Amino acid sequence: MASFAHWSARFLDYLRDVRQLSPHTLNSYRRDLASLQDYCERHHKTAAAQLAEADIRAWASQLHRRGLAGGSIQRSLSAARSFFNYVGRETGRPHNPAGGVQAPRKPRRLPRTLDTDQVSKYLAFAGDSWICRRDRAMAELFYSSGLRLAELVALDITDIDRHARLLTVTGKGSRTRTVPVGSLALRAIDDWLQVRACGTGDNSAAAALFISNRGRRISERSVQVRLRLQGRRSGMHRDVHPHMLRHSFASHLLESSGDLRAVQELLGHSNISTTQIYTHLDFQHLSRVYDAAHPRAKRRKR
Repeated sequence: MASFAHWSARFLDYLRDVRQLSPHTLNSYRRDLASLQDYCERHHKTAAAQLAEADIRAWASQLHRRGLAGGSIQRSLSAARSFFNYVGRETGRPHNPAGGVQAPRKPRRLPRTLDTDQVSKYLAFAGDSWICRRDRAMAELFYSSGLRLAELVALDITDIDRHARLLTVTGKGSRTRTVPVGSLALRAIDDWLQVRACGTGDNSAAAALFISNRGRRISERSVQVRLRLQGRRSGMHRDVHPHMLRHSFASHLLESSGDLRAVQELLGHSNISTTQIYTHLDFQHLSRVYDAAHPRAKRRKR
C-alpha cells in the first residue's frame, strides 16, 4: 500500500505537468496536503486509503480550532477532494472520504470597485517619463480588458493585434482567450512602446510587453506596488490593486450591457456562478437609483 507522501508527490506532479497550474496554486495545494499528511502521521495513518470521512471531519475541525477562516478550510477540503479523486482514478479504487465534508459557510463578500469618476481620476497620470508611460499603459489595460495580474505580467508584445484591437490572454490552466482593447488603452500602450527599451536578460524579457527598469519582465509584486502608488498620488482614500480594476471593469460593463455571458467570456471565468457576483453589485446600484427616485422610497422631509 503506497504511502500518503508517495501519492501526494505524484498528485502535485500531475497538477504541474498535466493541469499546468500556476506556481501560486501549486503552493496552495502543497500546503493543504502537507497539513493533511501531518494529521495522518500524528494519528498513525500512513496511507491515503486508511482515511475515512471521520478523519477528514476531525482534520477540518482541527483547522477550525487553529483559527482558519471558513474560506481557507473550504479550500483545504477542495484540495483533499481533488487529491482523493486522483488517487481513486490511478488505483481504480474510488475512495473519497472528503466528498461529503463541508466547511463552515463564509459570508459572501462583494468585490471592491471604483465608480467611473474614481476610475477617471485614478487613470489621470501626471507626467510623461518612462515609468509613467509604462504604469499608465498597465493601469489602462487592466481596466480596459479586465485582466488578472498574472495575465498582464505574462503578456508579450506579439499578443496584441493592433489593427483588430484585440489581445490574446493566457489565463488560469493555460487557457487562452481573446479580449478587446479600448482605444485609450491602445494609445497608452503605443506611448509606452515608443520608449520601451529592449529587455536585457533572457528571451522572456525581450518578448515581454512590460519590463522593469532593469530590463526584465516585470514582476507581479512590482505591478502591485506601482498601482498602489498611483492611487495615493491621485488622491484615492484606499489602496488600488489590479483586481479592483478588474472588478470595476466587470461591474461597469455589466451595469451598461446587462450581458452576463459576455462578461463571463471577457473575464475568463469557467463557471458563470463566479461572474454572478457582479449582479449583486448591479442590484446595489439599482437599489440606490430606486431609493433616490421612487416617491414611496424617499424619506419625508420634516
